[in-house]
Amino acid sequence: MFTGLVAGRGVVRDVRPEAAGSNSPAPSPSDNPIRLTIRVPADFGSDGRLGESVCINGCCLTAIAFEASGDEWAFQAGSETLSKTNLGGLRVGDVVNLERAMPADGRLGGHIVQGHVDGVGQVERSDRDGEWVTMWFRGPESLIDQLVPKGSVAVDGVSLTVVNVERGRFSVALVPHTLDVTTLGVRQPGHSVNLETDILGKYVQKYLAQIQHGQIQPSETKQGK
Repeated sequence: MFTGLVAGRGVVRDVRPEAAGSNSPAPSPSDNPIRLTIRVPADFGSDGRLGESVCINGCCLTAIAFEASGDEWAFQAGSETLSKTNLGGLRVGDVVNLERAMPADGRLGGHIVQGHVDGVGQVERSDRDGEWVTMWFRGPESLIDQLVPKGSVAVDGVSLTVVNVERGRFSVALVPHTLDVTTLGVRQPGHSVNLETDILGKYVQKYLAQIQHGQIQPSETKQGK
């Protein structure tokens, strides 16, 4: 689990294709599995472990190798991941947001972020007011329906508070610090971003839908089913 508080920005050092598993359906060319090598910042941590989960632009990936210097970490992204995120568009030299998994005794400074990207959105507008920016994003309506003003959303792995929600789009207010330490500071209209909505909102939405369709009664409890 992650919190959406980006620990640093990494730089893509290598992107190379990998063979899909023998039981995997044939992916489209843009969704072929890849091995992704990222140079992490010096203060990201020198104690990385094989199998560790790292949130890269909001997507949870597993560390599979480390360079001898310790500042380059390698990951694999499969066809399913690439079909639902913007990771397939990464190129050498691109900058990505990084966050290590939250320890059990850590502070939940943002909100609960699983690293399970729900879909890809696009930057629609970026309105600057001094050092602050109001950014509008477009996304699938099924995801926008899960957002509420003052609720939480993860955009490229950054925990943000929703300002306004309209049909097919939503806005957030970006403080100078967020612009300085995450990739949102360089995002422009048309750029794609990974979106993950609040897991608590998803459960509420599912529960209410089940009530609406008569699948459960409001009075039913977990113990009673």
